[in-house]
Amino acid sequence: MIAAREILDARILIVDDQDANVQLLRRLLGEAGYTNVASTMKPVEVCALHRTERYDLILLDLQMPAMDGFQVIEALKTNDADGYLPVIVLTAQPGHKLRALAAGAKDFISKPFDLLEARTRIHNMLEVRLLYRKLEDHNRLLEQTVLERTAELRESEARYRSLTELASDWYWEQDANGAFTKVSGPVLEMLGLRVDTLAGAHGGPQLDGWHEGQRESLRATIAARQPFLDYTLTRQGAGGRPQTFRVSGEPMFDAFCHFKGYRGIGVEVTPGD
Repeated sequence: MIAAREILDARILIVDDQDANVQLLRRLLGEAGYTNVASTMKPVEVCALHRTERYDLILLDLQMPAMDGFQVIEALKTNDADGYLPVIVLTAQPGHKLRALAAGAKDFISKPFDLLEARTRIHNMLEVRLLYRKLEDHNRLLEQTVLERTAELRESEARYRSLTELASDWYWEQDANGAFTKVSGPVLEMLGLRVDTLAGAHGGPQLDGWHEGQRESLRATIAARQPFLDYTLTRQGAGGRPQTFRVSGEPMFDAFCHFKGYRGIGVEVTPGD
């Protein structure tokens, strides 16, 4: 909700080439308690004034020399900093009301002024305008918060990866199709493993020495998108030396719970190392 004080402190600009109309509106607004009212009798100044002052409401006469109210509305639309056109038009021409609304004005006040109607329309318009501005501010704050949280999550993930890499012989990530997207650590070179074979692609080259039953079981776990902890893999290394490895992994999902791959770590736990 908008407090009454916020509405009365709103920035208002009166635009009319007739001084009598300007003074009448100033008196009406002053008697209603509005404290921040400006005016101009030069419509060519309106855009520059609005860019500087960011008025909450512009009371705009339509019939003025040099630049009429419709031209002012079109000029105000070029202000990229404000997507909301806070204009109430002032007109004695019934046909101009719909035309002004179609052009982007938010409301109209008929001439000669009905003071009660004018006060009511101005109050209602300001309440909507200030609510819209609060929504804009809230959205900007929310967007900034999301950006900050995203940056924090990325930094946290980077720290996590660094720690897991330090605590293991290798770290890997796979995409949803099983292709490796990140692999680190010397263990791949040490074992002579190929990434496409690690991904379990059928038809790829087979490596001698691996316990194929263990590997098939691990492939089945990954295919079922299940996490696994300290899964044991064994092989006969160079010169027939037995090697034992422990691998752990977990499926990864995006914010919409769509599967996007796996990540995990591995460490050699061969006795005597």
